Amino acid sequence: MGKGRVALVAAGITKFGKRAATFRDLIAEAGKATFDSNKKISPKDVKAFIISTVYPERSAYQGHPAPLAAEWCGVRPTEFHERVENQCGSGTSAIRTAYAAIMAGLTDLVMVIGAEKVMVPSHQEIFLNAMGGGDREWESCFGVTPPPLFAMVAQAHMQKYGTTEEQLAMVSVKNHNHSLKNPHAHHQKGATLEQVMTSRMIASPLKLFDCSTNTDGAAGVIVASEERARALTDNPVYILGTAQVSDAYPWANYPKDWSSWPALKFAGEKAYKMAGIGPKDVDIADTHDCFTISEIIEYEELGFCKKGEGGKFIEEGRVDYGGEVVWAPSGGLIACGHPFGATGIRQGYEAFIQLRGEAGDRQVEGAEIFLGHNLSGLGEHHILIYGRN
Repeated sequence: MGKGRVALVAAGITKFGKRAATFRDLIAEAGKATFDSNKKISPKDVKAFIISTVYPERSAYQGHPAPLAAEWCGVRPTEFHERVENQCGSGTSAIRTAYAAIMAGLTDLVMVIGAEKVMVPSHQEIFLNAMGGGDREWESCFGVTPPPLFAMVAQAHMQKYGTTEEQLAMVSVKNHNHSLKNPHAHHQKGATLEQVMTSRMIASPLKLFDCSTNTDGAAGVIVASEERARALTDNPVYILGTAQVSDAYPWANYPKDWSSWPALKFAGEKAYKMAGIGPKDVDIADTHDCFTISEIIEYEELGFCKKGEGGKFIEEGRVDYGGEVVWAPSGGLIACGHPFGATGIRQGYEAFIQLRGEAGDRQVEGAEIFLGHNLSGLGEHHILIYGRN
C-alpha cells in the first residue's frame, strides 16, 4: 500500500471553443501545456498515463485512445496506461483513478489528460452522441436528451421551493461574467440578466443561456506521491478528499422528487469527512453547472445552504467574489464550456492555479480549499477536494 498523500504537481489547459484542432492536436496541446507548467518534469519521467474521453469513437473516429494519447504527449508508459470513461464525470474519475493507483503503490507519478472533440461538422450529431450516455433501450430510444430532463428538474424545484427563472438566470450571469477573466474560456463576452431571460427557449424553463456550452478542449494534470511531489515542486496541491456515488442510472428509476439529489448529499458528506473539513471551509467550488438549476441544487446538497434556499443563495450574492464562497471562477461549464472528458481535468487545473496563487485576474485571495464536482446523471456524482496543505 502506498504511503503519504497525493498531490498535483503540474497542470495545463488548451483554449476551449470551436477549434480547427483535431482530437490529436488537442491532446498534444494539453500535454505540452502540462509539461510547460513544471520544468522539472519531462515526458521521459512519466511511466503511467490516463486519458479521459467520452465520445472519441463517434466524434473523432478514434478508438483505443490511451496508448495513442500517451504517444502524442511523448510518453512511453511502462507501469500502466488506460482510458477512463464515465460520461461527464470522466475527468474527475480519471484523477481519482490516478490517486488510487499511487496510494496502491503501483506508481508514484501519473499523467492524466482529458480531451474531447465535440464540435463536429454536423452540430446535430452532438445530441445523438449525448443520447448514447443514457439508457439506450428505455430512454434514449425515445429521443430523450439532457435539456428536457433538467427542465423537469427545474420545474420540480420551482414548484416545491418557489425558485424563480430570474434566480436561475443569475447563475448564468455570474458564470458568464467570471469567464471574462479566463482567457481559455469558450465565451468571453459576459451576460446581463436581460440577455439570459430573453434568450431562446430550449426546454421550459431553461433558455439557451441556462445551458452549458458544447465545446472542443483538453486539459492535463500530473499527479504524484507526496515524496515525489516534494522533489518536483515547492508548492504542491494536495488531494484531501474524494467520493463517488451512484444510486440510479435510468432517470425513470430515480426517486419521484427530482429536486433532491441524495446521492450528491451522501458523496459530499463522504468527501468532507475524508478531507476533515466542512462546507464553511471551502473557499472555491467548481461544480457541474450543466444547467443553471444544477448549480442551485448543488449549493443545497453540498451543504452551503438549506434545502430549497439555493435560489436565495445566488440572489444574495453569497457565491461570488466577496461572498461566502466563490463558485465557478473559471466560468464553469456554462461559460468556459463542457468538453465532456476534459471538464473534471479542467477543474483540477483551476484548483492547481488558484491554490498556488497563479490565477491572475480571477484569483481568489487566500484560497486554501477547492471543491470540484461532476455529475453523470441525477444519481451519479464524483467529487475531489483539493488543498494547499
